[in-house]
Amino acid sequence: MENFTMLQFFEWYFPANSSLWNHFKDQAPHLKGLGIDTVWLPPAHKGTEGARSSGYDAYDVYDLGEFDQKGSVATKYGTKEELIAAIIVGKQSGLQIYADIVLNHMGGADEKETIIARKVNPENRNEFISEAYEIEAYTKFTFPGRNGKYSEFVWDFQCFSGVDYDDGTGETAIFSIQNEYGEGWQDVPDKEHGNYDYLMLSDIDFRNPNVMEELKRWGKWFYETTGVNGFRLDAIKHMPHSFYNEWLDYMRGEFKQEFFTVGEYWAPYDLQSMIKYIEVTGRRMSLFDAPLQANFHEASKLGSGFNLSEILKGSLVSVYPDLAVTLVENHDTQPLQSLENPVEAWFRPLAYALILLRTGGYPCVFYTDLYGSEYTDAGKDGQDHNVTLEKMADIDVMLQVRKHFAYGEQFDYFDHPNCIGWTRQGDEDHENSGCAVLLSNGEAAQKIMHMGPKFAGKILKNVLCNEQDGVKIDDNGYGEFTVNGGKVSIWVLAEN
Repeated sequence: MENFTMLQFFEWYFPANSSLWNHFKDQAPHLKGLGIDTVWLPPAHKGTEGARSSGYDAYDVYDLGEFDQKGSVATKYGTKEELIAAIIVGKQSGLQIYADIVLNHMGGADEKETIIARKVNPENRNEFISEAYEIEAYTKFTFPGRNGKYSEFVWDFQCFSGVDYDDGTGETAIFSIQNEYGEGWQDVPDKEHGNYDYLMLSDIDFRNPNVMEELKRWGKWFYETTGVNGFRLDAIKHMPHSFYNEWLDYMRGEFKQEFFTVGEYWAPYDLQSMIKYIEVTGRRMSLFDAPLQANFHEASKLGSGFNLSEILKGSLVSVYPDLAVTLVENHDTQPLQSLENPVEAWFRPLAYALILLRTGGYPCVFYTDLYGSEYTDAGKDGQDHNVTLEKMADIDVMLQVRKHFAYGEQFDYFDHPNCIGWTRQGDEDHENSGCAVLLSNGEAAQKIMHMGPKFAGKILKNVLCNEQDGVKIDDNGYGEFTVNGGKVSIWVLAEN
């Protein structure tokens, strides 16, 4: 089996100049050569702010940059034609394409309706703090710019369970819509705030069978239009698990395709809820390893005060290695974002070694680590912050080591709070494969590790530092490997 690696080909601060699809098309052959196999693209549909929207504020999922809606034809990332052309080139380059699917909520309705609702306590959404009364809510979506093309379905208040604004009074609150499918919230996995069904905008009500059928029709149309290979599912802990069970079964049955799927169940300190979600969805999807990303963040902040031997503690990959998509950062954990949890630059190489060069997990590389980033955005203090991120040094080398050398049985040396390592002993399917990896979050260190008898008498070199001498493996298959303080060293056969 060949090691596969995913790339998140966008970041929150990518310029709103409708250029991402063309950028991906230009980069696709290069990415395949780097060792990338699958690419997760951002939401392709029109959001509430048109060409300024990142797509997570979904307006019209049928508008992939084709219709003049919300002030533009193109989305932030480009036009429908550019999207399809980019996917075609990506697949011709040997990449698989995963689409970001946002079906939890909608925003930017075309008309408001007078509806019956009840206010809830935002800290305990199961507690009503008003009787039922009339509010004016933007809950009717007619998509006049699309004018019924692809679907004539009209979304109204019967399709939603909650909103956060009464246009009649100008009040912002969390309102539970009283429709014919129920007066309370849906049963969702996340019990934060009592029930975390409501996240933002107009919350879709999956108890409405017409909604279910429309989203199946849309899924069929979307695949036939784009030809994507899989999905990244947004905000799944705010949605009934039964919806994606049914939707994925429908898509896989209809097209006889695997449709690799990873869900965003972001619970960095609640592994048990993630495990429960995997169980109730019958292992239909992988999940992002939010607890591991949180460990990386903490380790990068604490430096030598963090016990590296416990870096995998509480992670999804430690219990479900075949269903964990491991990552160092994503668009939500970037500085100034809602789930801000960045990993300091010095620790990123250590974190990437942990997700790219070990058994278990499906690693996802973040866009900024390949391309860097520069942006200005407002912080919680209301002040503009200028952020510059450099491309991560040696990420290209790590990707090549993963693709060609990180194979075979693994032996762990998680035996010191500031220096850990492991070896991969290679396999017969990958010539000269095998590697040794050593990490330090403190001072320079060394560790004797076992490479196996087939490496006896051979010399391994550190591919990240040409200045270090090679390590000769003794007759019993052991070698003494070194690493500089706060760094990672990666050792492969010198003749490669």
